[in-house]
Amino acid sequence: MRRILGVILGLIVLILIGAWLWLRGPDIPFETLEAKYAEADSHFVDLPGGYHVHYRENGAATAPLLVLLHGFADSFTTWDGWVRELQPQFHIISLDFPGHGLTRAPAGAPLSGDRLADFVDAFAAKLALPKFAVAGNSMGGGAAWELAVRHPDRVNALILVDAAGFANDKPGKPPLGFVILRYRLGRIVLSKIDNRPLIEQGLKADVYDKSLITPFIVDRFAEFQRAPGHREILMGVNMGATAGSTAQLLSSIKVPTLILWGESDPLIEPGAAKKFAAAISGSKSITYPKVGHLPQLEIPQRSAADAAAFLQAAQAAAPSAN
Repeated sequence: MRRILGVILGLIVLILIGAWLWLRGPDIPFETLEAKYAEADSHFVDLPGGYHVHYRENGAATAPLLVLLHGFADSFTTWDGWVRELQPQFHIISLDFPGHGLTRAPAGAPLSGDRLADFVDAFAAKLALPKFAVAGNSMGGGAAWELAVRHPDRVNALILVDAAGFANDKPGKPPLGFVILRYRLGRIVLSKIDNRPLIEQGLKADVYDKSLITPFIVDRFAEFQRAPGHREILMGVNMGATAGSTAQLLSSIKVPTLILWGESDPLIEPGAAKKFAAAISGSKSITYPKVGHLPQLEIPQRSAADAAAFLQAAQAAAPSAN
């Protein structure tokens, strides 16, 4: 009996070792990632605190400025469709947050909405940007409205795309990766392995049309996460910190605001769009049927057209002096 138990235990150990060797994902050097993913319109700028920020600039510098902020574990590539559609009319800057894409950041860089808003403010100050419209998806949406609250002199229009801020009234089943993030041991494991299977599962859960999530998109997500220090920053996130908005806080936002939402968003329920609309005076809201958490990826032409129409109307209604 002991021999049988020993054999079983040995097999379990071998299976665990094999699983670890299969899943383990060492860091990929930034130089390797930059050679593969940096583009002709990529730029880098250093900010105080040890940040080396990757951003992209498109469109004429004389056109109205639009800054795009991505969501958790994403990168500015999520906005590729919007950039393609909007760059003839706007000067567009999209950036990678700390722990994301090709941005280098110090260990423990925070990902709460208020700290990311301050990060965007510092970025804007470094580049001496004029007032701009800001659009953000998910975590980036939380950073966008926090920017409008904390640094109102930076912003002349606000677009919230399935934005973080309100807790779900009826919490659904989150992606497995988010479940694992709740536990310290889970975070430790995720910070050491190649999370490609979880990334694919999470992305396909986020969108209505699963075919949009191609192997290339999954590979890019997975490889960006393996940049030095990125997984530790991502695993350190406090998911509860994304639900920090209140009607009183949002009521201080006075700039024109557009709220875009996927009706089939499984991550942040569409009811949050109504809460944002009720809290931000004069805001406009559009809900898209058969669209999930990433309208900018799922229906880039339609969502970008709605954003352009809103920004053009806001610009026409604004005083001549910003």
